Amino acid sequence: MIVTLTANPSLDRTVELPAPLARGEVQRAVAVHQHSGGKGVNVSRALVASGLDTVAVLPGGESDPVLAGLLDDGVPYAALPISAPLRSNVTLTEPDGVTTKINEPGPELSPDEQEALIGLLLDRSRGASWVVLAGSLPPGVPADFYATVARRIRSTHDGDAPLIAIDSSGAPLVAAISGDSLGNVGGKPDLLKPNAEELAELAAAAGLTDVHTADELEADPGLAARAAAAVVGSGVGAVLATLGSKGAVLVTADGAWFATHPPIQAVSTVGAGDSSLAGYLLAATNGGTSQDCLRQAVAHGAAAASLPGSTVPAVHQTTPDAVTITALQKD
Repeated sequence: MIVTLTANPSLDRTVELPAPLARGEVQRAVAVHQHSGGKGVNVSRALVASGLDTVAVLPGGESDPVLAGLLDDGVPYAALPISAPLRSNVTLTEPDGVTTKINEPGPELSPDEQEALIGLLLDRSRGASWVVLAGSLPPGVPADFYATVARRIRSTHDGDAPLIAIDSSGAPLVAAISGDSLGNVGGKPDLLKPNAEELAELAAAAGLTDVHTADELEADPGLAARAAAAVVGSGVGAVLATLGSKGAVLVTADGAWFATHPPIQAVSTVGAGDSSLAGYLLAATNGGTSQDCLRQAVAHGAAAASLPGSTVPAVHQTTPDAVTITALQKD
């Protein structure tokens, strides 16, 4: 069982344009897709598509369209009732795959609601193999929320605690390796899933002095591996860094690897990173090696990018045999 927490879920609408976006003009869409979203929700959707047991934990009123969408998709969920509606996000995709996203901030969660959401997660994560803490944080939630949740999971479940993966950005992601507001660092995750820009932020927070830009990390997997190794050296179990169309790098205490997939016709990159994380977890749950997990992560990400909107692929739609893996030096 894999449990996901999405503190700031959304109703994601993707609008496909027949031509490049023309600012200030009227354009007609060729297609519109709508899914329940948020990073953790997307991971659960991808796991369900591949037949893996999962529960999505999130806030939301019983009649909220996000929860209705999960029911329609057959995604099991546990929701903390709140009175405010969940946010809506809009994505515009152009024919060449260029994606423009407009994300709402989401409803504010009070301290009591935050505590209740953590309690719901702690209850549902008993016996789970992984817990995924993913996405942005809504207004009112402190930046160290995921670090605090990870520490609470470990202290509550003690020796039977699930493995923890975190996929976020900005301050919540950096807090995953720097600890919570009280200085506790016991919540460092077993897996972090940054993109190139987030990897640069993490490497700086981990103390790497010659930090490179996202473009440089995407262009040079060796640099990306070195940055990820600095994060692993800070106490994180593994770093799966997705590098867009360039592939992905995985670094653990035991090694570093770079994986690429043959070029695909990108339709929408929305949720591709979430699908990559789902592919990694799918392989890990099936007893795969680090290289197996990286291979399936890249295959899942490529498949997602070739699908419209925020559609997630099932494992039979992926091509892991097409992925090439190269061993890298970590330093």
